[in-house]
Amino acid sequence: MNYLKSFFLVIFRFFRDADMLLLLLSITCAVYGNILIHSITKNSATESGVVYVQIGAMVIGLFLFILFSYIDIDIIADKSILLYIFSILFISTLLIWGEGEADVGRRAWIRFWNIGIQPAEVTKVPFIIIFAKMMVTFKERKTLNSIMSILQIAIAFFIMFSFVLYISEDMGTALVYFGILVIMLFAAGLKLRWFVLGAGAIAAASPLLRTYFINDKQWERIIAPFIPDIVDPGRTGVLWQPDLSIQAITTGGLFGQGLGEGRLTQSPRAFPAQHTDFVFSAAGEELGFIGCLVIILLLVAIVVRCVHVGIRSNNPLGLLVCMGVAGMVTVQTIMNIGMCLGLLPVIGITLPFFSYGGSSLVTSFAAMGIVSGIKMRPKPLRFRSM
Repeated sequence: MNYLKSFFLVIFRFFRDADMLLLLLSITCAVYGNILIHSITKNSATESGVVYVQIGAMVIGLFLFILFSYIDIDIIADKSILLYIFSILFISTLLIWGEGEADVGRRAWIRFWNIGIQPAEVTKVPFIIIFAKMMVTFKERKTLNSIMSILQIAIAFFIMFSFVLYISEDMGTALVYFGILVIMLFAAGLKLRWFVLGAGAIAAASPLLRTYFINDKQWERIIAPFIPDIVDPGRTGVLWQPDLSIQAITTGGLFGQGLGEGRLTQSPRAFPAQHTDFVFSAAGEELGFIGCLVIILLLVAIVVRCVHVGIRSNNPLGLLVCMGVAGMVTVQTIMNIGMCLGLLPVIGITLPFFSYGGSSLVTSFAAMGIVSGIKMRPKPLRFRSM
């Protein structure tokens, strides 16, 4: 009876203290995304498998949301060195077991039977915690803006960024890591001069990145939106998918052609792998401007909620973790929608909660669970005098 009573107390506490609004928003996005995925793949031989994998990932994600709501982020952050080592080793497993897609120049997955795990996707959450802990430590010492602190952050980031970019050959995910770091540094209070110096350093190092880290296929995708007539004058190569995406979105009009009725969406040969990177264009064609607007509003609501929880936590670590999670959703959303509209390079970025991808969906739910956990716990004792 005591065990049963404890179980119900845990459940009661979860519904009382966890961030139910964030949970509701996450579930709504995931269900909406799975409806789109089902529509896109319904005429494909992979339809049932794809939908079931996404449902399975959602169930695992919900479990992780609940689990991380009860885990103290300060305890996890105290193990940040172990998290860093784990992240590097996990990404390094791609050297042995990595599989990918030759046409886009990536080997980003480890596959077990028909299930793929993307290490660089999973390690986004440890990445946020690791660098939030570093920044809070430097802020407590009042050295965040010192040269030594900046060098430590830069070196730690460059190592992890290089592993993602070089080993998994995943430019899109590497850029998401960079975007998260910039947003967290801004939230931590890094002075503007460091951002200016950082931009200059990146510009100076760009030839080295091009030579040693970015392959020819990735480079074509990066520069194609800016000089299309030179890279792909016939628009049959790297610009083919974004052109189809724009066509699908524009033909949807205000209310779309109807779920399951999109001409391009329902033609797998005309628009391959739309359920992954281009799910937003499917929403545009079948559900129109209104369907796309709902997606954007839901994701904006998640970002706003994460920022709100961070600010209300009165916990420097909680604030930076929440800003990192908000940054992750923001950067991925901008990059994914940007490439669907032909404004940004097509470099393989999922739309959070909506695109097909078990690793992405599980990671998104886990990240939201951490934010929920920050809401559930009071300000740590060592921060109450700050």
